Amino acid sequence: MHSSENTAKNWGFLIILALIWGSSFILIKRGLGVFSPGELGAYRIVAAATFLLPLSLPRVKFLKSQQVQNLILVGLVGSFIPAFLFAKAQTQLSSSLTGVLNALTPLFVVMVGAVFFKARITRRNALGLLIAFLGVIVLVMVKEGNGFGGFGDINTYAFFVLLACLCYGFNLNLIKYRFVELKPVEITAISLLMVLPVALIYLMAGTQFAYKLAAVDGAWRALGYVTLLGVLGTALALILFNMMVKVASPVFASSVTYLIPIVAILWGVWDGEVLLLGHYLGIAAVIFGVWIGNRKK
Repeated sequence: MHSSENTAKNWGFLIILALIWGSSFILIKRGLGVFSPGELGAYRIVAAATFLLPLSLPRVKFLKSQQVQNLILVGLVGSFIPAFLFAKAQTQLSSSLTGVLNALTPLFVVMVGAVFFKARITRRNALGLLIAFLGVIVLVMVKEGNGFGGFGDINTYAFFVLLACLCYGFNLNLIKYRFVELKPVEITAISLLMVLPVALIYLMAGTQFAYKLAAVDGAWRALGYVTLLGVLGTALALILFNMMVKVASPVFASSVTYLIPIVAILWGVWDGEVLLLGHYLGIAAVIFGVWIGNRKK
């Protein structure tokens, strides 16, 4: 058993993380006011990786080649790919709903663990998965202007978020099973360093990022929001999260995902986003399903 001091520390991590990550969806929304999803995703990685350079650069030379391969993988599935997927999703999804769909991460952790890492799926996990996915189906079918409850066509942009959750599922299992000897800070900093060159080259050669900063009104303010997103929401939050994965169970660590939707919804409502009856039903099912799927006996 963990000591009570350890438990208090875990809960402290959990609440801070929920506030940081729950706020990241509104920051993405602000950034998208000026930047394309590609620019936003790439710059988010550049900001996070640059901030962590003092930690990553001195440690790189001590890595074994196997660790380098694993860290490139963690950089890709834990940060790089999701950064683009979330930005793309939020071109057509509200920040509050994106925050709710993100809550499926723990269930993807269980599924990926079972399929690729020989972890066991319990009956409770399976039931939770089922309920949460019903909630997702409800959420992707709710749109404004669709009559009662808002049900209608499927919003396919939700699948970008599901893909990002799948990436996180892989990432958490990789950290748990492949990195016994590396510190959380090292995993975060070096994995971001590994994907920094790709993000930087794409940003400078493949986008209008520099032009927008020079010419577009409000670009620097948007840059400020995305810098905050990268430094707080990616760099610092990942360090905190990885610390928590090491001291708590992965399930406790991923339960931050129940709190993220609450923070995201509060920001969304504050920003004037409309939630319909169908949204509330879907949100309730997702959070209930994730809770059932993660609950210990």
